[in-house]
Amino acid sequence: MHIAHTNAAADQPRNAISAGAARIQRLLGHCLAVPAALLVAVEIFVLLAGVIGRYVFHAPLVWSDELASILFLWLAMLGSAVAFEKGEHMRMTAVVGKLSPATRAFVDVLATVAALVFLALVLPHALEYAQEEAVISTPALDIANSWRVAAMAVGFGMMALLSVLRLAQFADRKTVVKAFALAAMLVIGMWMLQPVFHKLGNVNLVIFFVIVVAACVFAGVPIAFAFGLATLGYIMLTTSTPVMIVVGRMDEGMSHLMLLSVPLFVFLGQLIEMTGMARAMVAFLASLLGHVRGGLHYVLVGAMYLVSGISGSKAADMAAIAPVLFPEMKNRGAREGDLVALLSATGAQTETIPPSIVLITIGSVTGVSISALFTGGMLPGVVLAIGLIGVVFWRYRGEDLSQVVRANRAEIAKSFVVAVPAIALPFIIRAAVVEGVATATEVSTIGIVYAVVAGLVIYRKFDFRRLYPMLVETASLSGAILLIIGAATAMAWGLTQSGFSRTLADAMRSLPGGAAGFMAVSILAFVILGSVLEGIPAIVLFGPLVFPIARAMGIHEVHYAMVVILSMGIGLFAPPFGVGYYAACAISKVHPDEGIRPIFGYIAAMVVGLIIVAAVPWISIGFL
Repeated sequence: MHIAHTNAAADQPRNAISAGAARIQRLLGHCLAVPAALLVAVEIFVLLAGVIGRYVFHAPLVWSDELASILFLWLAMLGSAVAFEKGEHMRMTAVVGKLSPATRAFVDVLATVAALVFLALVLPHALEYAQEEAVISTPALDIANSWRVAAMAVGFGMMALLSVLRLAQFADRKTVVKAFALAAMLVIGMWMLQPVFHKLGNVNLVIFFVIVVAACVFAGVPIAFAFGLATLGYIMLTTSTPVMIVVGRMDEGMSHLMLLSVPLFVFLGQLIEMTGMARAMVAFLASLLGHVRGGLHYVLVGAMYLVSGISGSKAADMAAIAPVLFPEMKNRGAREGDLVALLSATGAQTETIPPSIVLITIGSVTGVSISALFTGGMLPGVVLAIGLIGVVFWRYRGEDLSQVVRANRAEIAKSFVVAVPAIALPFIIRAAVVEGVATATEVSTIGIVYAVVAGLVIYRKFDFRRLYPMLVETASLSGAILLIIGAATAMAWGLTQSGFSRTLADAMRSLPGGAAGFMAVSILAFVILGSVLEGIPAIVLFGPLVFPIARAMGIHEVHYAMVVILSMGIGLFAPPFGVGYYAACAISKVHPDEGIRPIFGYIAAMVVGLIIVAAVPWISIGFL
């Protein structure tokens, strides 16, 4: 009796601590969500004001892009903190999910501790970086750049505090202590091995960028923190480079001007869903194909192809389609795993559809005409779509459609009329970018205005109560994506410092088999790079090195660009490393483990399509 009383007395403070930590976490989450949502709204208005000033009044606002850039880093970091509080950072749990409950609980705690270790290591250098940037003033607004980069210190600090609060909520204190002890042993052990690392040369690349990243990813550490830990470990333990430079590279990765369009397109994707525009497009496609076996899966492939013209962000594409189609597809008996697998596969399939941010990036760093890339990107996506449709046909050839009523011609015509304003949006966006009327960022603001007007005037469906949750979700999803890009950019820079990128380019130049051998190795290399580095950092790092080699071997640069982008897309959306796959799972609200088995059939179809695109240059350059 005395022992039971003692245990109850011991548990009471624990429960009080856990409950208090949970309350503080919710309060902090709300305090972060409000400014993050406001930043999304302000970004939209600032960029829209710039567009109106330039194109309507012919009086450009020279400060608009600069202010948007300053606010953007704050949006990225506060959005990352919101995602951290909500547990929405992308992570791979296929291995963790197969462990026993006790082991899984320990590994989950260890993943949080690993994130805290990264944040504790990087935070002092983020503060140092902000102090260093104080001497630099922005050109238009003439304010210290430290006001912008202070966002990194604030974001890292908030996530560190949130990780501590999360650990304080675990009831089993022994598990937390064990996780901290193991993390401390690993950190101290690695630190003591510094002299050994200095002698290993490029073997360190395998240790940190393969073994450490793989161990963290399979242990369920969020992808961004896995990349960050590997990069910090490599820089701190094998080089004499100041760690502050890593923070600078993360800043560079997250502050790229073209990425300004990501949160805007994410919000546009949500607007398209909320106003009924996506539903109108999908309803029209469903009226044509809904009565066919696997018909809604064909609609998913076609809708992703169509919506990719609206959004430069794959996350926004998927967010616009999944909530509309998935409920009815589940009602017809489709498995969640197959749905998220096909959604992820279509994300890779539509990587070349303009206005893709990857297309814009590849044009900017290699000098290839962006207009030519936009023209060349349409047909390769069709080739891969045919492969996906073939897999769908095989898998759903026995689907029961006895309860499905086929739409008549009048119904199809009516759904088409309703869908016309929605279908027009991707064509307006494509025309604006291809003709050089507006940039991808500017076009996203135009798309938002178009969607608001269409929702209010045409579809009469605009729920103002949903705006705040949509803005918070936009900030959270954008922050999670941008933190991964920042961490991947820092890791790509670490690879550059090692000389690996130059060594790789030299090795590819001397490959046997001429152009065909070079193309085959490029496919393999960019599938791997796409899964590890994400599209933009991989292109920024390797594009300027490999494109001149392709030109020298007689490969058309647009053809080579399509092969590279599709290869990266397959890597980006293929588990276990592809972060795009986890984005698809997050948007679909499906556990990542569910889609791993069914996605391999779709990946095989895309690989066949990629080989066809690589072997037949006309598919990419026939309409140039």
